[in-house]
Amino acid sequence: MDIQGLQKMTLLDWPGKVACTMFLGGCDLRCPFCHNSELITGPFPEAIHQEEVLSFLSRRRGLLDGVCVTGGEPLLRPDLAGLLYEIKALGFPVKLDTNGTHPAALAALWERGLVDYVAMDIKNSPERYAETAGVPGLDLGPIRESVAWLLEGRVDYELRTTTLRQFHDSDSFRAIGAWIQGARRYFIQNFVDRDTVAFAGLEGFSREELEGFAALVAPFVERVEVRGE
Repeated sequence: MDIQGLQKMTLLDWPGKVACTMFLGGCDLRCPFCHNSELITGPFPEAIHQEEVLSFLSRRRGLLDGVCVTGGEPLLRPDLAGLLYEIKALGFPVKLDTNGTHPAALAALWERGLVDYVAMDIKNSPERYAETAGVPGLDLGPIRESVAWLLEGRVDYELRTTTLRQFHDSDSFRAIGAWIQGARRYFIQNFVDRDTVAFAGLEGFSREELEGFAALVAPFVERVEVRGE
């Protein structure tokens, strides 16, 4: 299996852990604010072979607490289970980032013991989800199914929203709160522009505004936090 990128150490991607992050190409959403836009459809960056990455991990046993797998959308990859099996065989816990469009694949990986922590994006309120995800007419059914499965609490998880002035407002967060009621933890993270974002002119919010959004969600969830500010 080819891997499109490897960040050899991160203190941010898995809260409380020293981890590395693998990037896999391919995504079924087209979020205009995506920080990894080069991984959506390709051409992808020069690939790193799986064996090279596993060799790196074998040398980092005892130094890294876990491995984050992100994208793109990792659950699009039919060979993902094989990669995760090899990572777990080296003794590393696995965090999986997902957009929630493949609930059956997510549950299957958990049932096989291949995922220890899931971070799922909540792009926006249901009313503005398709617009924010860049896919007109997007079927929210699978995303709702993924949220419901996570809320059952079988696997440790977080839900998170990247906020942009062009897509979010107070009504967005009132609706998100009602949707994810009972969630264990929910993070609001501000959009920060980068060279890898395909569209210019997108803006985040002030800290005060983000705290206001968090206050709207707080009655619905166990823990809400503004992250990255």
